[in-house]
Amino acid sequence: MKNIILYSIFFLGSFSMMGQKSMDALLKKHNLETVEYITVNELKELQSNEKVILLDSREEQEYKVSHIDSAQCVGYDFFSSEEISEEIIEKDTPIVVYCSVGIRSEDIGEQLKAKGFTNVKNLYGGIFEWKNQGNSVLDSTQTKTENIHTFSKSWSKWLKKGNKIY
Repeated sequence: MKNIILYSIFFLGSFSMMGQKSMDALLKKHNLETVEYITVNELKELQSNEKVILLDSREEQEYKVSHIDSAQCVGYDFFSSEEISEEIIEKDTPIVVYCSVGIRSEDIGEQLKAKGFTNVKNLYGGIFEWKNQGNSVLDSTQTKTENIHTFSKSWSKWLKKGNKIY
């Protein structure tokens, strides 16, 4: 009887853990952590102390729905590290890249590091985590919005606050 109880506890515990994937698990599954993460709070603190270049590595249609204030859309599919190298001369400039949750932005961050940029960070949880923590985003007219492009319905589960746009 004791073995049945222990087996039941183990089985039910494992089942509930599988159903509650965390952002940590998602990022560990898709990222190699080759670009250091920066949290939303760390980014806000950094922005209050120095000039930070914020690069949105989502596609233009996602960026137009909403983006973090002062972010520059660099895209993902057609990202050009050469163009960024021409725009940002000093290689130690603080750069933070983000996307929906932090997966595409890691790829862009890797490309920037390969071009010699030494102060590149990846926003942990991306714009979803930014919004989930109650921060504002802007639309293409630079007006505050509650809309967030979630890339797809399956990715939208990671956005807890705001209006989900596909």
